[in-house]
Amino acid sequence: MIIKKFVAKTEKEAIENARAELGEGVVVMNVKPVKNKGLFAFLKSPMMEVTVALEEESEKLTAAVSAINSVIASSQNKEEEAVKTTPVIEKPEKRDNNAIEEKLDSLQSLLEQQLQKPEEEKEEKEEPAEIEKEETETDKFMHLLHDTMLENEVDEKYAREIMDEIELINKPNIPFDYALANIYQKMILKFGKPSGIEPAGSGIKLVFFIGPTGVGKTTTIAKIASKFRVDEKKKVALLTADTYRIAAAEQLRTYANILEVPFRVIYTVEEINKALEDFKDYDYIMIDTAGHSHQNATQKDNMRSIIHSVDDRVESEVHLVLSATTKYKDLISIADSYKEMADYKLIFTKLDETTTLGNLLNLRLYTGASLSYVTHGQNVPDDIEDFNPQKTVKRLLGGKN
Repeated sequence: MIIKKFVAKTEKEAIENARAELGEGVVVMNVKPVKNKGLFAFLKSPMMEVTVALEEESEKLTAAVSAINSVIASSQNKEEEAVKTTPVIEKPEKRDNNAIEEKLDSLQSLLEQQLQKPEEEKEEKEEPAEIEKEETETDKFMHLLHDTMLENEVDEKYAREIMDEIELINKPNIPFDYALANIYQKMILKFGKPSGIEPAGSGIKLVFFIGPTGVGKTTTIAKIASKFRVDEKKKVALLTADTYRIAAAEQLRTYANILEVPFRVIYTVEEINKALEDFKDYDYIMIDTAGHSHQNATQKDNMRSIIHSVDDRVESEVHLVLSATTKYKDLISIADSYKEMADYKLIFTKLDETTTLGNLLNLRLYTGASLSYVTHGQNVPDDIEDFNPQKTVKRLLGGKN
């Protein structure tokens, strides 16, 4: 396998240079503009970089990439349609254009990655020659999808479960884009519909935020409060039951002052009842809780009593805030511990600090809890968004943002 980059003034010229050096059998893998460097770079014309590959021993994967390039080119001629709800795939011909383009994007990326893998890695897979001959290109592609999920730290149990379900509905010799569309849709369904904070049917909504130390819980509360206060013009009050860390309470107080919303430190269930009376005309009361170790039984009991003190009085919900950088084994322990307190939704923070999002799917399937929000930075209120299953699945399958 030969992989090489060519730089020229135009894409066409770069491709011609590649063919002149490597032959007509080269496959274009990537095209992108490159910035000129140097003191007078702004005076120079922009250049184009073309990455090509030449498979010397086998033309099967090359043919697959060429076929995908043709599919992508034809799909780009179709009119784009806005996709606001999760697409439901029943038959290939009914798929949404936007969703298919996303799938093809991921597919292109995966094939490019496969082309760039050293030949030694391929030789490590010692399979009987008879089986390899019987394996179709689609089978190889499905194996590649499985490996990509594992690289993105999807747990082997869930990756295998998804592949087994897909194998039951895939037909022999199914085209790549249909196979990818099936697994893409299956994973979106696994995530389910996002479940953010909704207003109460009547009266006030009480929202508790729980989670271990160091996950950015206080900052996340400030981001959500800002969204409701500034963007939706809702009346919001902020409380903290975190009496263990003075800095956390002062941080939330500062955010409350900036947002011009009430703030209060609560120590007992009676003080929560007083807050409910004082803020009965508000839309939301958001309560920060102590970010103690999930192994501290006494503190867990205190938190459980606070959360359930409002049962049958007002509508409430609980959000477990977790860091996407935490090891899956530790996430399981945390999730189990907090499950003893109350049913919860999931918020994942620090997506900007990791390149793998497998734990989002792992915890969703392990706990059965809905995902509500994800955060990707420290900026209040910008670095937060509703959980987007389509975007997350695209990354899990090797696609680009």
